[in-house]
Amino acid sequence: MEDLQGAAVRVTPERERADEWAVVLAATGIPHRLRRRPDGWALIVAPLDAHAALDALDGYDRERQDERADTVAAVATPVAGATALGVAVALLLIGFFAVTGPRTRHSAWFARGSAATDRIVAGEWWRTVTALTLHADASHLLGNAAASVVLVGAVSRELGPGLGLWLVLLAGAGGNALTAVAHSAHHASVGASTAIFGAIGILATTRVVARGRGGRAARKPWVVLAACLALLALLGTSPDADILAHLFGLLVGGVLGLAAGLALPRAPRPSVQWMLALAGLGALVASWLCASS
Repeated sequence: MEDLQGAAVRVTPERERADEWAVVLAATGIPHRLRRRPDGWALIVAPLDAHAALDALDGYDRERQDERADTVAAVATPVAGATALGVAVALLLIGFFAVTGPRTRHSAWFARGSAATDRIVAGEWWRTVTALTLHADASHLLGNAAASVVLVGAVSRELGPGLGLWLVLLAGAGGNALTAVAHSAHHASVGASTAIFGAIGILATTRVVARGRGGRAARKPWVVLAACLALLALLGTSPDADILAHLFGLLVGGVLGLAAGLALPRAPRPSVQWMLALAGLGALVASWLCASS
C-alpha cells in the first residue's frame, strides 16, 4: 500500500468512511491526508507512521464493534421471564374471577374493590388497583386475559418483567384515578382494560425513545400514535367500554414509558427485576388488604 508520497494505510470507495478514519488519526496526532484514487479514497500517512496509524484504526474498529454489540444486547435481547409474566398475569385474572364471579352476583368483592369514583376521591386509593382484578363477566375477562398475554409480555420484553409489571400496574391505577377525578357523577368501573391500554402507551413511547437511540425496534412517532389510536378505537370503544378510563390508561402509560425509556438506557439486571415483580405482587395484595379492612 505504498504511495508515491507516503503510505496508504486504508482505502475505501466511501468518502464519509474515509473522513471518519481521518478524524481518528487527527485525534491521535498522526499527520495524514486523503487522496482520491481510481480504487477509492486513500488515507495517506508518512511511512514511519504507518504502523501507529494501523494500530489506531484497528483499535477504533474494535471499539465500534463493542458498541454495536452493547446496543443489540440492550435493545434486541429478550429478557428472561418476559413471556411467562404475560401468561402469569392472565392466569391470575382468570383465577381471581373464579373466586369473585361476575358483577351480576353483587358479591362483596365488587362492593369493596370496584373503582367507585366517589370513594376514590374520598381517599380510598386502593380501589384504583383492586378494580383492575375484577371483571363484569366471562367475555370481559377473556378479552383482557388474552390481551395480557400479548401486551404485558411485550412490555416485559422491552423493560423486563419486574419493571414492566410495575409500570403496567401504575398505568392502570393512574388511569382509574384520573377517571375518578374526571367523572362528576357517581361512576364505578372494573376490569384490567385500563392497565391493558396503559401497556399500549408504554410500548408506544419506549419504541419512540428507542428510535432516538438507533434501536432496531424503533418506529416513527406518527406511526406509533396512529397505531395507538387505532387500537383504542378497535378495542376500547364498545358500547359497554369505559372509554375515558381507557384513554387515561393509554396516556398515563405513555408518560411512564417515556420516563422509563429516557431514564434507563437498558433494563435492570435480573435480580432487580424479580425483586420488583415480587414488590408489585405485594402492592396488589396490600391494596386488597386495605379494601377488606
